Amino acid sequence: MSIYTLFTLKFYLNKYVAFIWSPNNRLKPINNFHSINFDLLLGIDRQKKTLLENTTNFAKGNFTNNALLWGSRGNGKSSLIKSLFIKLSKKYDNLRLIQLNKENINSITKIYNLVKNNNKYRFIIFIDDLSFEKIDNEYKIIKSTLDGSIQYQPKNIILYITSNRRHLMPREMIDNERSSAIHTDESVEEKISLSDRFGLWIGFHNLSQEDYLNIIKKYCDYYNINLNDEEMKNSIKWSLQRGNRTGRTAWQYIIEIAAKKDLKISF
Repeated sequence: MSIYTLFTLKFYLNKYVAFIWSPNNRLKPINNFHSINFDLLLGIDRQKKTLLENTTNFAKGNFTNNALLWGSRGNGKSSLIKSLFIKLSKKYDNLRLIQLNKENINSITKIYNLVKNNNKYRFIIFIDDLSFEKIDNEYKIIKSTLDGSIQYQPKNIILYITSNRRHLMPREMIDNERSSAIHTDESVEEKISLSDRFGLWIGFHNLSQEDYLNIIKKYCDYYNINLNDEEMKNSIKWSLQRGNRTGRTAWQYIIEIAAKKDLKISF
């Protein structure tokens, strides 16, 4: 082991539950890992249930699927992974999370080699906001690690990836391939085959106004914030000004209201 002694790695894994993989190929512990309370994630009940069951099975040592969480920005993809991990890591002390930034994706095999023989812990590798503009080296690395590579994905590792794109590539790239390629089926298949290798596809979509207002009300109940009718109407105007109705927009409105009322809120 070149970047860690066995003692150092054991110490880190025993003391910390979450890490970021740094550019110098080391696990950097996250001292204050936090996210929105799991119960405050509303309007995504199906998504929560699916990922909760998958992650629980993984913690128990069962075979489980890698997951691709895709869809509109601000609707809870990353928050769900983080809040779910916080929730389950309190119950299952064998869970560890490693966030791998997409610009360091070439390091994924180094992470595999570092932890694949660890029988005590089970590792979620979390890659946020992943997408590809073309089929390049990084694309092929992720594709080979998910399935079909000589070095099979270790049983104690699972990948959770978020993306705004269902196939991790721009829609126009796939459409252009369909219209211009000589061997259309093969070319399109190459571009969508990566997302097909995830056992779970979990879609996130814009909220209805009812769901959006329910999130606002839930936040207010949780943080003891009293909103009058005018302030509730303003929450709708707030979303319209931003051009979206998402959980992130609701949270930003709560921050704005709390500041005006001089209330202290936190995760």
